[in-house]
Amino acid sequence: MTTDIIPVMSMSKIYTNKQKLTQVICAIVWCLLGSGVIFGFASIKPILIKEGIYSSLCSPEDDLPFGKACDNQDLKLNKLFSYGAAMTNLTSLIVGSLLDSYGPKFCGYIGCCLITLGSIILSYNQPLYQYFDSYIVGYVTLAVGGPFVFISCFQLANTFPKYSGTILALISGAFDTSSAVFLFYRLAYEHGFSNINLHVFFKYYLVVPLFIFICQWKIMPTHSYKNNGSESKEDTLGDIQKLAMEGLDGNGELPVGSVASRTGATEDLENMDGADEIDALLDNQSVISSKTLSNRRKSKIEIITEQQLYKKSKGIFGVMHSFSAGEQIKSGWFILVQIFTILCMLRINYFVATVRSQHEYLLGSYEQALRINNIFDIALPLGGVIAIPLIGLLLDNINTLYVLYILFFTSITVGVLGLVKNSFIASTVGIILLTMYRPFYYTVVSDYCSKVFGFETFGTVYGLLMTLAGLCNLAQNKLDYWTHFVFNKNPVPINFILTSLTVVSGISLLAYINIKISKPHSGELLKSTYGSY
Repeated sequence: MTTDIIPVMSMSKIYTNKQKLTQVICAIVWCLLGSGVIFGFASIKPILIKEGIYSSLCSPEDDLPFGKACDNQDLKLNKLFSYGAAMTNLTSLIVGSLLDSYGPKFCGYIGCCLITLGSIILSYNQPLYQYFDSYIVGYVTLAVGGPFVFISCFQLANTFPKYSGTILALISGAFDTSSAVFLFYRLAYEHGFSNINLHVFFKYYLVVPLFIFICQWKIMPTHSYKNNGSESKEDTLGDIQKLAMEGLDGNGELPVGSVASRTGATEDLENMDGADEIDALLDNQSVISSKTLSNRRKSKIEIITEQQLYKKSKGIFGVMHSFSAGEQIKSGWFILVQIFTILCMLRINYFVATVRSQHEYLLGSYEQALRINNIFDIALPLGGVIAIPLIGLLLDNINTLYVLYILFFTSITVGVLGLVKNSFIASTVGIILLTMYRPFYYTVVSDYCSKVFGFETFGTVYGLLMTLAGLCNLAQNKLDYWTHFVFNKNPVPINFILTSLTVVSGISLLAYINIKISKPHSGELLKSTYGSY
């Protein structure tokens, strides 16, 4: 039996640990400042209103106090966020493809240029507005630049493989926290710096893409870090993540010098159930497709580890690994999670865009709605930071099916709290829970996709999932219109409909999974990994 590795010539530059650490720190800083700032829309919206953005849409009959938007102005402003949020998701699929083809530095430069362009458009919004809607174009351009500088950072998890989870958590946390940029701007604007209008702010904000450009030019690697040092295009990020999750090296073996290797864990693994079956597979397996890491053969340890993941995930891991991306997309595993994802994302973004107007109706007070808005502005960036370690504990210690149950019940709880009227406590609990639910939802969905569909098709499947969800999120504008003009600013009917649809889709997804895993087939994981044998 042989498990020889086909060597691949490395094209990567060797960096010192100090240089790698600098790269990680730079990535965290620019993600904190520029990757997801558009999600701080609730913070910047009051400034947009005070600056008179789209105030021309209001009629003299509206006669509203300073700082409050008329219906048409409010709807138009909300379109800024809905278009920006949708394009953020739509861009993810493009970024993944360019990242695989041209590397992280190329994507970083594109993101840098887009953030620069968006900032310039928003800085000179008034003179440009006579030619096109500079506010929407500028905001969307800023939104599209975010995924380019954010997703290109994922590969940095392999700078220090032992701490890959921590690095990914910090980068993801920086993305969630970046919404605080607009919060700090609003605080400055409302406390003695009102002279810093949008024109001035976005001129200052040009420092961010300049910082990203310098980092990309002088510090960041041209090629993605690979677990085994290879820069072959066949080495996908998914393979790296998979090996890291399994605690294996680039060859699928226990790392030399690891505790497991020193204590004879290899022998223990080989004596586990299924070891004989695995030996037969290894004796007969051909070289894995070019999509797998370094065109290598899978080791016995790796296969056994996959079996462990299969058990740990309650039978979810590996169920669609043997199928093409096209077949996976047509399956119930994809269709049902796609529907659930669309509804969850639509509810989240609808709430972010309308948090103040919703609570002005629910609480019957503009002042209390303003307090809720202020709490939300702070909770949104903090929620991600607080939630990340909790999410990690859940994913590490609870099987995938139970995590999906937790996600489902959390989603319903958030929805129900959004239906309660005249309760400041219920509203506060609801928004705090939602700010933690948002990163939880994104993480669980990506974890589900990696386990169910595998890493070889992860980019395509997850990218399509987010893209379709982003397209459907354009319906947010219609929901906003119905709230204002059909339901007379009452958000309860829309929230009730979305929550009810979430219940139906969530139950359908969980029922489908339970049916599929209720009849496990012996050796199914191995067949899904290698095909027929």
